[in-house]
Amino acid sequence: MECTLRFPREGIVLTYHGEEGDTWEKALLCLGMNPDTMIVFVDGCPVAQDDEIKIDEAEIVSTCSRG
Repeated sequence: MECTLRFPREGIVLTYHGEEGDTWEKALLCLGMNPDTMIVFVDGCPVAQDDEIKIDEAEIVSTCSRG
């Protein structure tokens, strides 16, 4: 399973390579990100981190400063 993750504020695009049944939380953790500081949007609507990844692309927005 492959999913493109777009981070519009940072101008970054990453590809997550996972297994069927993986969640958004697992994807973010595997990419070294804290899921508690991110909001995942699918088709412009926020989704729960424990939702299974069932689409090819999502937008991720950071909710806190890293500075």
